[in-house]
Amino acid sequence: MSAFGNIIWFICGGFFSALSWLLAGILWSITIIGLPVGKQCFKFAALAACPFGKEIVYGGGAGSLILNIFWMILTGIPMALESLVMGVLLCITIIGIPFGLQHFKMAKLALMPFGSQIIYT
Repeated sequence: MSAFGNIIWFICGGFFSALSWLLAGILWSITIIGLPVGKQCFKFAALAACPFGKEIVYGGGAGSLILNIFWMILTGIPMALESLVMGVLLCITIIGIPFGLQHFKMAKLALMPFGSQIIYT
């Protein structure tokens, strides 16, 4: 069932979400200092393409907090707003509610990507 959900997800906004994460990863990877941030973006681009059957666990320490603050100021807020708007638009219909909830999950991840882990369920 998660494979079917991932296929429909990719058509209903997952492609744009994954593309946003890829673009952010490319922009962060331009400098050597931004490579760890770019690597994290590429990992979450794969999650944005196929989110069903995966959960996100948040954690981390002081290093993750500092990176999350820089991330939120430079990149996180626009990406979270994108996912939030797409989630609201999809939740207008009953059929789109599961996909809207996935966008809300991606919006939270866009604000705090460092220290989080993807768990396959």
